[in-house]
Amino acid sequence: MSQQQETTVPDGSPAPPSSHVRDSVRLGVVVGALGVVFGDIGTSPIYTLQTVFNPSDPHPVPVSAENVFGVVSLIFWSVMIIVTVTYVLLAMRADNDGEGGIMALITLLRRWSGQRGRRAAVVLAGLGIFGAALFFGDSMITPAISVLSAVEGLKVVSTSLDDWIVPITAVIIVGLFLVQRRGTAAVGRVFGPVMIAWFAVIGACGVAGIAGHPDILKALSPTYALGFMAGHFGIAFFALAAVVLAVTGAEALYADMGHFGRRAITRGWLFLVFPACVLSYLGQGALILADPANLSSPFFLLVPGWGRLPMVLLATAATVIASQAVITGAYSVASQAAQLGYLPRLRVAHTSETERGQIYVPWINWLLMVSVLTLVFAFRSSTALAFAFGMAVTGTITITTLLFFYVARAKWGTSRWLIGVGATVLLVVDLLFVAANLTKLVHGAWLPLLIGLTAFTIMTTWQRGRQIVTAERERREGSLREFVDRLRERTTSTLRVPGTAVFLNRGSRTAPLALRANAEHNHVRHEQVVILAIETEPVPRVPAHERVVVEDLGYRDDGIIHVTARYGYMETPDVPGALALLDPGVTEGRLRLDEASYFLSKIELQRGKEPTMAPWRKRLFIATSYITADAAEYFGLPRDRTVIMGSHIEV
Repeated sequence: MSQQQETTVPDGSPAPPSSHVRDSVRLGVVVGALGVVFGDIGTSPIYTLQTVFNPSDPHPVPVSAENVFGVVSLIFWSVMIIVTVTYVLLAMRADNDGEGGIMALITLLRRWSGQRGRRAAVVLAGLGIFGAALFFGDSMITPAISVLSAVEGLKVVSTSLDDWIVPITAVIIVGLFLVQRRGTAAVGRVFGPVMIAWFAVIGACGVAGIAGHPDILKALSPTYALGFMAGHFGIAFFALAAVVLAVTGAEALYADMGHFGRRAITRGWLFLVFPACVLSYLGQGALILADPANLSSPFFLLVPGWGRLPMVLLATAATVIASQAVITGAYSVASQAAQLGYLPRLRVAHTSETERGQIYVPWINWLLMVSVLTLVFAFRSSTALAFAFGMAVTGTITITTLLFFYVARAKWGTSRWLIGVGATVLLVVDLLFVAANLTKLVHGAWLPLLIGLTAFTIMTTWQRGRQIVTAERERREGSLREFVDRLRERTTSTLRVPGTAVFLNRGSRTAPLALRANAEHNHVRHEQVVILAIETEPVPRVPAHERVVVEDLGYRDDGIIHVTARYGYMETPDVPGALALLDPGVTEGRLRLDEASYFLSKIELQRGKEPTMAPWRKRLFIATSYITADAAEYFGLPRDRTVIMGSHIEV
């Protein structure tokens, strides 16, 4: 018999806020989103056009009026199709109870794929894991290229400052990662006004450039982009590898949706970020039309001489914020992957009392910092990194598009012809970008693929190893019902001691190893025994009234109960908090939680001879297990009342 607990908030439900309060909150959330979400895509104008016409590119785009119009038009329509249509208008509607990103799409696949589509869903989920792995590559490359590109503006101010670019970049990056522990909300409040100033300034500079050559406004017509692709395909195709830089950060918009919500991100994009970026691209195009020599640094040369040093400082601040967008996205993806079983249990710190999606993951933070610094010192310029950047971005975008249309069909029942038309148009655009970036494979595009393949291998190896360990553990633990029956039969040989004992377990079918060891080796059991299973649901959060489910194990007087605590993949389990929700009427008496002892079964992994995995994957799985967060801390257990009992399992 099982019974679901109903709980209420002690102080009652708060009254609905007034419209004025709601509006002010929304404005604050939009400002916060501007300070966290849009930094990456909002700083793309610094280096995109410069990279397209870079003379050192293996496939350079010749400078001519026709090509400038074509490239600017191609940038505008790429941003319109990929960011505005694919992400803002479509993908961000496929949220998982408010959470976004590629991991949210994977959970939606699990929830909405029917029996007939299960094989396709498994394949697409695997593809989604690779997309998440590519996003980790993006999270490493974005801070390096963004901050480098801004600090390189010092060369426009004075060539003597060239040698200081890499050291200054490294110092800025270290400082950025050091402040992450303060939380997304604190960072957003500081960075939001800076980004508002940034978009206002680049938009104003763009207007000034357009005023000098207003014909550039013709590039807003799609005929120029289509004409450039059709008439100069050999040039335009290779140019796509640099044009894609204009859409970097699109996945961060989606991944960070749980932090600020779809509406705040949509409003920030449509009313400020998109117009400012378009004006900057148009202004830079006009500057190049006026004098092709401006190709060396069109973004900074668009600024009057007196304002270039302040612009470098503002750009540096903006690119630090650009890094923030993918860093917070990486936290979200890593946390979700751990909850879904693709990564070990990681220590997650919630940095806001009001926004549950705002988190800080220390292990990911320090891994990213070391990786970003390595890239800065290895590549030493934004131009060298640009070839690597596009591959991670295009791969993630293409996979997100594919998963979205599958979810749209499975979840909403969208008609096949509409899915077919939409998917064909958007995937053709995405695949063109992927193909163009593959031509840069030997010039740096191999890097994000290597990072992505490494992360994908780690995630799939952990998932497989976890399945092997779970199966062996269940075999050793044996049936919980049978164990309880035997425990009742031999009451004389097992001493019943006062107090409450809580044994954490992985399910309701097997007996925890710690409980079995206590009874069979120590010959004792507590008056009250709670066997607690933590379940992660494929939703971001589980309501409090659905948190705990109580199940007796066949006897109403033996003091042994089974409790299942359900959490969403965005939540960190709190065992004492969950147990406090229990009704004494269904727990065979009130639990003495203030004095309760908590028992954990710690598994030590060893490499065995059974052919469960390739030997190198066994080594990788065991090595990955060392980063697992401390269980007592992760589950919120009081250390002075937590007992850890060890065992070992071969994989």
